[in-house]
Amino acid sequence: MCERWGRLAEMSVVTFTTDFGVSDAYVGAMKGVVLSLAPRAVLVDITHDVAPHDVRAGALALAAAAPYFPAGSIHVAVVDPGVGSARHAIAVEAAGCFLVGPDNGLLSLAAHGPRRVFRIDNPLFRREPSSPTFHGRDVFASTAGQLAAGYDIEEAGAPLPAMTQLSMPAAGALGDGGDGEVLHVDHFGNLITSFAADPSAKIGGQWELRCQNRQFELRAGRTFSDVDRGGWVLYAGSSGQAEVAVREASAASLTQAKAGTPIKLKRLS
Repeated sequence: MCERWGRLAEMSVVTFTTDFGVSDAYVGAMKGVVLSLAPRAVLVDITHDVAPHDVRAGALALAAAAPYFPAGSIHVAVVDPGVGSARHAIAVEAAGCFLVGPDNGLLSLAAHGPRRVFRIDNPLFRREPSSPTFHGRDVFASTAGQLAAGYDIEEAGAPLPAMTQLSMPAAGALGDGGDGEVLHVDHFGNLITSFAADPSAKIGGQWELRCQNRQFELRAGRTFSDVDRGGWVLYAGSSGQAEVAVREASAASLTQAKAGTPIKLKRLS
């Protein structure tokens, strides 16, 4: 108990990643639950603009942001098309942080290295009565609040041997190109591809992108300013993946590509 109150005296960081949007009260309700249990918690929104029910997009967003938060941060993620079903609600300790959400693969990309996984079944970690359609408020936010208040993750419930792993395409090195797919389209319409590329290295050369039965010529560069306005550029993105962009325009709109669209990249010179 002394350890719990010692942690309560500290400020815990709690983040939120959801597909809820911001026009409804859902996010505010979740934050209220956390603060009612841990008034000193620091609440941070990663994003609430994940496309509805797009578990992979939510997992990618969480994985892209979570490593940059302080050790011990608590990440709540809710993209949960199976809410109220038999899927587990879980709390995970991994990579120096805690992750709370549905066991549908959403947490798996951010849960690097050794993991400890617990089913959330302790009544103390759930609001009662719990809505079968709003586990974000009544299960996940409540669990995050109790963790922020100093309860140990082992107290959440029974340990699980594993968690659901999201199926993702193999991230092969860019090399001279090959067959891949679009992992994600960002807010600017840039195409984040399944090809791995070192952000500290310049790719170089001229390339061809084949997508949706069309071909586009790309210039490899370090950043967008390496091409003129409207020019196509292939570069190593901050996430460690090769990305395709059109300077001051949307590559997604011009290619009609979206997450999961097959692509082919080929080095021309």
